[in-house]
Amino acid sequence: MAASEKTGWLGRLRSGLARTRARISGAFLGATLDEALFEELEAALISADVGMPATQFLLARLRERVRSSNVRDALGVRAALQQELAQLLAPCEKRWDVSAAKPFVVMVAGVNGSGKTTSIGKLTHWLSDHGKTVLLAAGDTFRAAAREQLAVWGQRNGVEVIAQSGSDPAAVVFDAVSAARARGRDVLIADTAGRLPTQTHLMEELKRIKRAISKSLSGAPHEVVLVLDGTNGQNALAQLRAFDEAIGVTGLIVTKLDGTAKGGIIVALAREREARPIPILFVGVGESLQDLEAFAAADFAAALLEEE
Repeated sequence: MAASEKTGWLGRLRSGLARTRARISGAFLGATLDEALFEELEAALISADVGMPATQFLLARLRERVRSSNVRDALGVRAALQQELAQLLAPCEKRWDVSAAKPFVVMVAGVNGSGKTTSIGKLTHWLSDHGKTVLLAAGDTFRAAAREQLAVWGQRNGVEVIAQSGSDPAAVVFDAVSAARARGRDVLIADTAGRLPTQTHLMEELKRIKRAISKSLSGAPHEVVLVLDGTNGQNALAQLRAFDEAIGVTGLIVTKLDGTAKGGIIVALAREREARPIPILFVGVGESLQDLEAFAAADFAAALLEEE
Protein backbone atom coordinates (compact mmCIF):
# COMPACT_ATOMS: atom_id res chain seq x y z
CA MET A 1 0.00 0.00 0.00
CA ALA A 2 1.38 3.40 -0.98
CA ALA A 3 2.02 5.91 1.81
CA SER A 4 -0.84 8.16 0.69
CA GLU A 5 -3.23 5.19 0.50
CA LYS A 6 -2.19 4.01 3.96
CA THR A 7 -2.69 7.50 5.37
CA GLY A 8 -6.13 7.67 3.80
CA TRP A 9 -7.07 4.27 5.18
CA LEU A 10 -5.86 5.12 8.68
CA GLY A 11 -7.87 8.33 8.54
CA ARG A 12 -11.02 6.42 7.60
CA LEU A 13 -10.31 3.83 10.29
CA ARG A 14 -9.79 6.50 12.95
CA SER A 15 -12.95 8.29 11.84
CA GLY A 16 -14.95 5.07 11.83
CA LEU A 17 -13.78 4.09 15.31
CA ALA A 18 -14.25 7.58 16.80
CA ARG A 19 -17.15 6.57 19.06
CA THR A 20 -15.35 3.49 20.35
CA ARG A 21 -12.14 5.47 20.87
CA ALA A 22 -14.04 8.15 22.79
CA ARG A 23 -15.54 5.53 25.07
CA ILE A 24 -12.12 4.10 25.96
CA SER A 25 -10.33 7.46 26.08
CA GLY A 26 -12.79 8.73 28.65
CA ALA A 27 -11.10 6.53 31.25
CA PHE A 28 -7.88 8.54 30.90
CA LEU A 29 -9.38 12.03 31.25
CA GLY A 30 -7.82 13.66 34.30
CA ALA A 31 -6.69 10.26 35.54
CA THR A 32 -3.70 9.45 37.69
CA LEU A 33 -1.88 6.14 37.87
CA ASP A 34 -3.82 4.32 40.58
CA GLU A 35 -6.28 1.46 41.00
CA ALA A 36 -9.18 3.74 40.06
CA LEU A 37 -7.69 4.12 36.57
CA PHE A 38 -7.70 0.36 36.02
CA GLU A 39 -11.28 0.16 37.27
CA GLU A 40 -12.31 2.90 34.84
CA LEU A 41 -10.49 1.11 32.04
CA GLU A 42 -12.27 -2.14 32.84
CA ALA A 43 -15.65 -0.45 32.65
CA ALA A 44 -14.72 1.38 29.43
CA LEU A 45 -13.47 -1.73 27.67
CA ILE A 46 -16.52 -3.77 28.63
CA SER A 47 -18.84 -0.97 27.47
CA ALA A 48 -16.97 -0.96 24.13
CA ASP A 49 -17.91 -4.66 23.79
CA VAL A 50 -14.45 -6.05 24.40
CA GLY A 51 -16.22 -8.47 26.75
CA MET A 52 -15.26 -9.63 30.22
CA PRO A 53 -12.83 -12.47 29.36
CA ALA A 54 -10.84 -10.39 26.86
CA THR A 55 -10.91 -7.35 29.16
CA GLN A 56 -9.55 -9.30 32.11
CA PHE A 57 -6.82 -10.83 29.97
CA LEU A 58 -5.86 -7.47 28.50
CA LEU A 59 -5.77 -5.69 31.87
CA ALA A 60 -3.68 -8.45 33.45
CA ARG A 61 -1.14 -8.05 30.65
CA LEU A 62 -1.32 -4.26 31.01
CA ARG A 63 -0.63 -4.36 34.74
CA GLU A 64 2.43 -6.50 34.12
CA ARG A 65 3.72 -4.17 31.40
CA VAL A 66 3.17 -1.12 33.61
CA ARG A 67 5.18 -2.76 36.41
CA SER A 68 8.01 -4.05 34.23
CA SER A 69 8.33 -0.84 32.20
CA ASN A 70 8.17 1.44 35.24
CA VAL A 71 5.28 3.47 33.80
CA ARG A 72 4.63 6.52 35.96
CA ASP A 73 1.50 8.24 34.65
CA ALA A 74 -1.80 7.73 32.85
CA LEU A 75 -0.29 8.74 29.51
CA GLY A 76 2.22 5.92 29.86
CA VAL A 77 -0.59 3.51 30.70
CA ARG A 78 -2.40 4.54 27.54
CA ALA A 79 0.70 3.87 25.43
CA ALA A 80 1.23 0.53 27.19
CA LEU A 81 -2.40 -0.45 26.53
CA GLN A 82 -1.96 0.33 22.84
CA GLN A 83 1.10 -1.93 22.73
CA GLU A 84 -0.70 -4.75 24.53
CA LEU A 85 -3.70 -4.42 22.25
CA ALA A 86 -1.55 -4.58 19.12
CA GLN A 87 0.22 -7.65 20.50
CA LEU A 88 -3.07 -9.37 21.35
CA LEU A 89 -4.48 -8.71 17.88
CA ALA A 90 -1.33 -9.63 15.96
CA PRO A 91 -2.12 -13.38 15.64
CA CYS A 92 -5.34 -12.45 13.80
CA GLU A 93 -3.49 -10.47 11.15
CA LYS A 94 -2.98 -12.41 7.95
CA ARG A 95 -1.75 -11.48 4.51
CA TRP A 96 -4.47 -12.84 2.27
CA ASP A 97 -2.93 -14.99 -0.47
CA VAL A 98 -5.29 -16.46 -3.08
CA SER A 99 -2.58 -17.95 -5.26
CA ALA A 100 -2.62 -21.40 -3.64
CA ALA A 101 -5.14 -22.70 -6.21
CA LYS A 102 -6.78 -21.67 -9.46
CA PRO A 103 -9.59 -21.10 -9.07
CA PHE A 104 -9.22 -20.17 -5.42
CA VAL A 105 -12.71 -20.81 -4.07
CA VAL A 106 -14.08 -18.57 -1.32
CA MET A 107 -17.34 -19.51 0.39
CA VAL A 108 -18.99 -16.56 2.17
CA ALA A 109 -21.59 -16.93 4.94
CA GLY A 110 -23.29 -14.79 7.55
CA VAL A 111 -26.56 -13.86 9.17
CA ASN A 112 -29.19 -11.76 7.46
CA GLY A 113 -28.23 -8.10 7.27
CA SER A 114 -24.56 -8.54 8.15
CA GLY A 115 -23.43 -6.85 4.94
CA LYS A 116 -22.43 -10.11 3.31
CA THR A 117 -23.29 -9.37 -0.33
CA THR A 118 -21.94 -5.82 -0.11
CA SER A 119 -18.71 -7.21 1.34
CA ILE A 120 -18.46 -9.60 -1.61
CA GLY A 121 -18.69 -6.61 -3.95
CA LYS A 122 -15.95 -4.78 -2.05
CA LEU A 123 -13.84 -7.95 -1.87
CA THR A 124 -14.16 -8.34 -5.64
CA HIS A 125 -12.91 -4.78 -6.05
CA TRP A 126 -9.96 -5.49 -3.73
CA LEU A 127 -9.03 -8.62 -5.67
CA SER A 128 -9.30 -6.82 -9.00
CA ASP A 129 -7.03 -4.09 -7.67
CA HIS A 130 -4.52 -6.83 -6.88
CA GLY A 131 -4.62 -8.17 -10.42
CA LYS A 132 -6.93 -11.14 -9.89
CA THR A 133 -9.76 -12.22 -12.17
CA VAL A 134 -12.96 -13.04 -10.30
CA LEU A 135 -16.18 -14.95 -10.91
CA LEU A 136 -19.17 -14.61 -8.58
CA ALA A 137 -21.70 -17.32 -7.70
CA ALA A 138 -25.20 -16.28 -6.59
CA GLY A 139 -25.70 -19.03 -4.03
CA ASP A 140 -28.52 -17.10 -2.35
CA THR A 141 -31.36 -18.51 -4.44
CA PHE A 142 -34.11 -17.65 -1.96
CA ARG A 143 -34.26 -13.91 -2.49
CA ALA A 144 -34.47 -12.51 -6.00
CA ALA A 145 -33.22 -9.23 -4.55
CA ALA A 146 -30.03 -10.98 -3.41
CA ARG A 147 -29.26 -12.18 -6.94
CA GLU A 148 -30.01 -8.73 -8.31
CA GLN A 149 -27.81 -7.08 -5.69
CA LEU A 150 -24.93 -9.41 -6.52
CA ALA A 151 -25.47 -8.73 -10.24
CA VAL A 152 -25.17 -4.99 -9.57
CA TRP A 153 -21.88 -5.52 -7.76
CA GLY A 154 -20.74 -7.70 -10.64
CA GLN A 155 -21.52 -4.92 -13.11
CA ARG A 156 -19.76 -2.31 -10.99
CA ASN A 157 -16.66 -4.48 -10.87
CA GLY A 158 -16.89 -5.76 -14.44
CA VAL A 159 -17.11 -9.43 -13.47
CA GLU A 160 -19.51 -12.22 -14.40
CA VAL A 161 -22.10 -13.67 -12.04
CA ILE A 162 -23.34 -17.26 -12.22
CA ALA A 163 -27.00 -17.24 -11.18
CA GLN A 164 -29.99 -19.56 -11.62
CA SER A 165 -33.40 -18.41 -10.45
CA GLY A 166 -35.09 -20.83 -8.07
CA SER A 167 -32.32 -23.43 -8.30
CA ASP A 168 -30.80 -25.44 -5.52
CA PRO A 169 -27.97 -23.31 -4.07
CA ALA A 170 -25.57 -26.25 -3.86
CA ALA A 171 -26.14 -26.95 -7.57
CA VAL A 172 -25.56 -23.30 -8.49
CA VAL A 173 -22.27 -23.17 -6.62
CA PHE A 174 -21.21 -26.58 -8.01
CA ASP A 175 -21.75 -25.30 -11.55
CA ALA A 176 -20.00 -22.02 -10.75
CA VAL A 177 -16.84 -23.86 -9.70
CA SER A 178 -16.83 -25.68 -13.03
CA ALA A 179 -17.38 -22.38 -14.85
CA ALA A 180 -14.49 -20.74 -13.00
CA ARG A 181 -12.19 -23.59 -14.00
CA ALA A 182 -13.33 -23.51 -17.62
CA ARG A 183 -12.92 -19.74 -17.89
CA GLY A 184 -9.58 -19.63 -16.15
CA ARG A 185 -10.64 -17.30 -13.33
CA ASP A 186 -8.25 -16.78 -10.45
CA VAL A 187 -10.92 -16.57 -7.74
CA LEU A 188 -14.51 -17.75 -7.34
CA ILE A 189 -16.53 -16.10 -4.58
CA ALA A 190 -19.69 -17.99 -3.65
CA ASP A 191 -22.45 -16.02 -1.92
CA THR A 192 -24.88 -17.90 0.32
CA ALA A 193 -28.22 -16.94 1.81
CA GLY A 194 -28.18 -15.13 5.12
CA ARG A 195 -29.35 -17.35 7.96
CA LEU A 196 -29.56 -17.40 11.72
CA PRO A 197 -27.56 -20.04 13.60
CA THR A 198 -30.82 -21.20 15.21
CA GLN A 199 -32.26 -22.17 11.79
CA THR A 200 -31.03 -25.73 11.89
CA HIS A 201 -32.25 -26.74 8.44
CA LEU A 202 -30.53 -23.74 6.85
CA MET A 203 -27.28 -24.46 8.70
CA GLU A 204 -27.47 -28.03 7.36
CA GLU A 205 -27.94 -26.59 3.89
CA LEU A 206 -24.77 -24.55 4.37
CA LYS A 207 -22.89 -27.79 5.09
CA ARG A 208 -24.34 -29.26 1.90
CA ILE A 209 -23.14 -26.28 -0.14
CA LYS A 210 -19.66 -26.74 1.24
CA ARG A 211 -19.72 -30.45 0.33
CA ALA A 212 -20.88 -29.57 -3.20
CA ILE A 213 -17.92 -27.22 -3.62
CA SER A 214 -15.57 -29.95 -2.46
CA LYS A 215 -17.05 -32.43 -4.93
CA SER A 216 -16.66 -29.96 -7.77
CA LEU A 217 -13.03 -29.21 -6.90
CA SER A 218 -10.85 -31.27 -4.58
CA GLY A 219 -9.51 -29.19 -1.70
CA ALA A 220 -12.12 -26.47 -2.09
CA PRO A 221 -13.40 -24.26 -0.60
CA HIS A 222 -9.98 -22.85 0.10
CA GLU A 223 -11.41 -20.15 2.37
CA VAL A 224 -14.63 -20.10 4.39
CA VAL A 225 -15.31 -16.47 5.27
CA LEU A 226 -17.85 -15.39 7.87
CA VAL A 227 -19.14 -11.82 7.62
CA LEU A 228 -19.97 -10.29 11.00
CA ASP A 229 -21.79 -7.03 11.67
CA GLY A 230 -19.58 -5.02 14.04
CA THR A 231 -22.61 -3.27 15.53
CA ASN A 232 -23.86 -6.58 16.93
CA GLY A 233 -21.26 -6.57 19.69
CA GLN A 234 -21.07 -9.73 21.76
CA ASN A 235 -23.76 -11.42 19.64
CA ALA A 236 -21.07 -11.77 16.98
CA LEU A 237 -19.28 -14.29 19.21
CA ALA A 238 -22.30 -16.59 19.30
CA GLN A 239 -22.58 -16.33 15.51
CA LEU A 240 -18.91 -17.18 15.09
CA ARG A 241 -19.20 -20.25 17.31
CA ALA A 242 -22.25 -21.58 15.48
CA PHE A 243 -20.93 -21.05 11.96
CA ASP A 244 -17.47 -22.34 12.90
CA GLU A 245 -18.98 -25.54 14.26
CA ALA A 246 -21.09 -26.01 11.13
CA ILE A 247 -18.65 -25.17 8.32
CA GLY A 248 -15.23 -24.50 9.82
CA VAL A 249 -14.67 -20.75 9.49
CA THR A 250 -11.18 -19.84 8.24
CA GLY A 251 -11.44 -16.06 8.09
CA LEU A 252 -13.57 -13.10 9.15
CA ILE A 253 -14.78 -9.87 7.63
CA VAL A 254 -16.10 -7.43 10.24
CA THR A 255 -18.39 -4.80 8.75
CA LYS A 256 -20.07 -1.55 9.85
CA LEU A 257 -17.39 -0.48 12.30
CA ASP A 258 -17.95 3.12 11.22
CA GLY A 259 -20.06 4.98 13.75
CA THR A 260 -20.34 2.17 16.29
CA ALA A 261 -19.27 2.36 19.92
CA LYS A 262 -18.82 -1.43 19.87
CA GLY A 263 -15.54 -1.64 17.94
CA GLY A 264 -14.03 -3.53 20.86
CA ILE A 265 -15.70 -6.65 19.49
CA ILE A 266 -12.57 -7.09 17.38
CA VAL A 267 -10.63 -7.73 20.60
CA ALA A 268 -13.20 -10.27 21.79
CA LEU A 269 -13.01 -12.07 18.44
CA ALA A 270 -9.23 -12.22 18.73
CA ARG A 271 -9.51 -14.00 22.07
CA GLU A 272 -12.32 -16.34 21.03
CA ARG A 273 -10.11 -19.21 19.92
CA GLU A 274 -6.81 -18.82 21.76
CA ALA A 275 -4.90 -21.83 20.42
CA ARG A 276 -5.94 -21.25 16.80
CA PRO A 277 -7.08 -17.63 16.35
CA ILE A 278 -9.35 -17.08 13.36
CA PRO A 279 -7.79 -14.50 11.04
CA ILE A 280 -9.63 -11.19 10.68
CA LEU A 281 -9.05 -10.75 6.96
CA PHE A 282 -10.79 -7.42 6.40
CA VAL A 283 -12.68 -4.70 8.24
CA GLY A 284 -15.22 -2.31 6.78
CA VAL A 285 -15.56 1.31 7.92
CA GLY A 286 -17.66 2.88 5.19
CA GLU A 287 -19.95 2.50 2.21
CA SER A 288 -17.58 3.01 -0.73
CA LEU A 289 -15.80 0.24 -2.62
CA GLN A 290 -12.51 1.31 -1.02
CA ASP A 291 -13.82 1.00 2.54
CA LEU A 292 -12.86 -2.63 2.94
CA GLU A 293 -9.24 -2.99 3.98
CA ALA A 294 -6.94 -5.75 5.11
CA PHE A 295 -6.88 -5.93 8.90
CA ALA A 296 -3.69 -4.65 10.51
CA ALA A 297 -3.30 -5.10 14.27
CA ALA A 298 -1.05 -2.09 14.91
CA ASP A 299 -3.28 0.20 12.82
CA PHE A 300 -6.38 -0.92 14.68
CA ALA A 301 -4.74 -0.45 18.09
CA ALA A 302 -3.56 3.01 17.06
CA ALA A 303 -7.02 3.99 15.80
CA LEU A 304 -8.51 2.99 19.14
CA LEU A 305 -5.96 4.53 21.48
CA GLU A 306 -3.71 7.13 19.88
CA GLU A 307 -4.53 10.67 20.91
CA GLU A 308 -5.70 13.13 18.24
